[in-house]
Amino acid sequence: MEIVIAFLLGTFFSFIGSIPPATLNLSVLQLGLERKRAIALRFTLAVTLIEYPYAWIGVVFEEWVRSAPGITGNFQLITACVMTVLGVFNLWSVRKPSEFAVKFNQSGFRRGLVLSILNPMAIPFWVGITAYLKEQQWLVLDTGWHVHSYVLGTAVGVFLLLLLFIYLAEWVSRYVKDNRLVKLVPGITLLLLGVYAFGVYFFSN
Repeated sequence: MEIVIAFLLGTFFSFIGSIPPATLNLSVLQLGLERKRAIALRFTLAVTLIEYPYAWIGVVFEEWVRSAPGITGNFQLITACVMTVLGVFNLWSVRKPSEFAVKFNQSGFRRGLVLSILNPMAIPFWVGITAYLKEQQWLVLDTGWHVHSYVLGTAVGVFLLLLLFIYLAEWVSRYVKDNRLVKLVPGITLLLLGVYAFGVYFFSN
């Protein structure tokens, strides 16, 4: 029973934790708006595969990461850089698509792997969530089976959320077909989030 609870908790918190705008869900949203379902699904599969080891690191090294707050700050700086660069890249590719931009945007699995690896904020997120669940005595991670059930749930949760994003974006795209402004929204959002993350990083240090 505790294994099932661990799986469900991982799934639930991964699902709701993936809702706020970020690099990965905005990328999937953009693919959905462009009605590139096959590419979006391959992207989602890659994100799911990377979520598993990142969540595992967050769970296994929870106490160590919490005792070294500088590590979390570095993760945030990496995320800020990735968001800003991707925001500029997306806006540029919409305005004047280069051969590289076209190939990158058409890639699914490889693109998802690269962006997931460059998005390490999943680690401190799972450190915080896991610590909270343990303190509330909702989560038991006494064995490897408990840990991997919980981590598997985190992968399933992000997969379900991104899948939902794909189909919602496709539904919206029917009403805003070929609207140039819609194609700019993910890039603008990523750029703003990147600038905000830079501000948080520098003003908190």
